Amino acid sequence: MDFTAIDFETANRSSASACSVGLVKVRDGVVVDRASWFIRPPAPHDWFSEWNTRIHGIEEWQVADALVWADQLDDLIAFTGDDVLVAHNAGFDMGVINSACAASELTTPSYSYVCSLQVARRTYTLDSYKLPVAAMAAGFEDFRHHDALADSEACAAIIVHAAARHGVDSVFDLAQAAKARIGRLGSPVAASAPAAMPAVEPVVAVA
Repeated sequence: MDFTAIDFETANRSSASACSVGLVKVRDGVVVDRASWFIRPPAPHDWFSEWNTRIHGIEEWQVADALVWADQLDDLIAFTGDDVLVAHNAGFDMGVINSACAASELTTPSYSYVCSLQVARRTYTLDSYKLPVAAMAAGFEDFRHHDALADSEACAAIIVHAAARHGVDSVFDLAQAAKARIGRLGSPVAASAPAAMPAVEPVVAVA
């Protein structure tokens, strides 16, 4: 059960406006490393909407001295390595990577990814599958929702708990057991991947 959980917060409704990222590395079902940092969004996506700030609490002055996406992508890649990425409503977070790279004229890195929202829907019976509710079902409670690192930790907890529920020990086996899609970000990394596969396979849902 090895993967990296990832979560982004954005400055505005543009998916290229990442202003914070949280990363949690899991090995054998145990969190072994964590990282988070502010990001200065690339122009012209660098303005902060009142709505987004109200949600995550990040203000423009807090990222004024942060590195821009182009100067941080290598750090993100170094942390994640060759891991499968997991995120809650993964289409959003993969879209952030894709859009921020496009806005910065960078090549989108290649990753496989699994959506913990899809996994939760096929693992638990809940009134809502939003991250705090699904995380509570996985035994992960009282975290600061919309803090990128805390959200990544909650996402990781869902994947690990769901894997135990399904009796599997890898993210790929979990995806198969939960009938969740294994998405692909960036250029195909497997010979069997269709040549016409889009850069991001969207997951339409609310985190």
